[in-house]
Amino acid sequence: MAQTQTSDDRTASRAGHADAAHTEPAGGARAWLVWAVAVGSYFLAMLHRNGLGVAALEAQARFDVGPALLSLLPMLQLLIYVLFQVPAGLLADRLGPRRTLVMGMAAMMIGSGMFALAHGIEVAVAGRFLIGLGDSLIFLNVIRLAALWFPRARYGLVSGLTGVAGGLGQVAGAAPLAWALEGVGWTAAFLATSVVTALVALLMLLIVRDRPAGAAGRSTVADPIPVWAALKEALRARGPRIGMAHHAAVMAPFTMLMVLWGYPFLVQGLGLSEGTAALTLTGLACVALWIAPFVGMAVGRWPNVRKKFALGLSTSLSVGWLALVLWPDGAPVWLGLTVMTASAVGQTLAPTISFDYARDGLPTSRTGVASGLVNMSGFSTAVLCTVGAGAILQILPEGPTSFQWAFLPMVVTTFVATGVLYLLLRPSRDGEQAQQS
Repeated sequence: MAQTQTSDDRTASRAGHADAAHTEPAGGARAWLVWAVAVGSYFLAMLHRNGLGVAALEAQARFDVGPALLSLLPMLQLLIYVLFQVPAGLLADRLGPRRTLVMGMAAMMIGSGMFALAHGIEVAVAGRFLIGLGDSLIFLNVIRLAALWFPRARYGLVSGLTGVAGGLGQVAGAAPLAWALEGVGWTAAFLATSVVTALVALLMLLIVRDRPAGAAGRSTVADPIPVWAALKEALRARGPRIGMAHHAAVMAPFTMLMVLWGYPFLVQGLGLSEGTAALTLTGLACVALWIAPFVGMAVGRWPNVRKKFALGLSTSLSVGWLALVLWPDGAPVWLGLTVMTASAVGQTLAPTISFDYARDGLPTSRTGVASGLVNMSGFSTAVLCTVGAGAILQILPEGPTSFQWAFLPMVVTTFVATGVLYLLLRPSRDGEQAQQS
């Protein structure tokens, strides 16, 4: 049976094709080379972002802090990331991707070096601040390059592959980093990530360009408009609002786990050994990794499938996290791993669907702010839930149910975001009349 296409899907498709008629790039080998170098920065951003997860217990001892204060490190990093999403979108629109990416890599390099050498919480906070600042400039500009170098029909595929690169960065920030911390120590492990970041930044300067050669008719820089006007333009379009709700619902859960609380939950909440917990986080980050490119290809070919994926993922996560929190006398291992696996799938597919929605109804030259708002929604939720979990764990005695109470904020935010998503994806009255006619 043929799938029914809603008026929103037809409108988004027409808007996308109308925009593409004027700005459609060709893609090709050069485009893939530019993307490959740029996506290396996203790989490193994810490694930097999630590196504190497996180092959480060591950081607690190194800086002599409790769970609530420890949660301030990833919270600050994510908070800076969130606050800079709209400015990062404006930079993406006004300066172009190449210069903005190099700025982000430089900040992450310096921040990682400071974190490696830190012996007190103050220097560690300053290092994570710079890492968050640099991280905030990376993802938006990688997907901006994808929009400038590839045709719209390939955008979903490239977004999916970008998610794969980010997932591999998460993998590198789990078991491999845990082994490095055990083998060479805190300082050498984090200094090594700083050196690699500097090398990728150099490759960025040598290889990446903002647009294909001979594309003089396609500007990568938007005509400057006031910040409030850019925000209102993005929020008036329905696509970015759908992307914001979807990102908050499906990206935040596993981000919270990878950034800080996944490893402690596996060790202290489910009773796994430290080595098994590190390997489990690595496996969870890998398990859904290669789904994203196939979903991206499907979205590029049949835009109406986005709705099915969006609602299916958000609903599954809402039910799963509720079961995890309400299970009597502590969640069993099988349930904890099932919910974490579903969360990993959601985070992997979040960029493919959320940022494809974010492009609907806007010109290519001004998608940076909309993408920034989408990213802000997901990471704001992750920050709130990360800090909330730390605060709850601080006041509760250790036990099989402590993490269940700590994850209550995630249940609430996931249900609220899913409800908003259902409201936004309802067929409009005009769409229903059009289908009847």
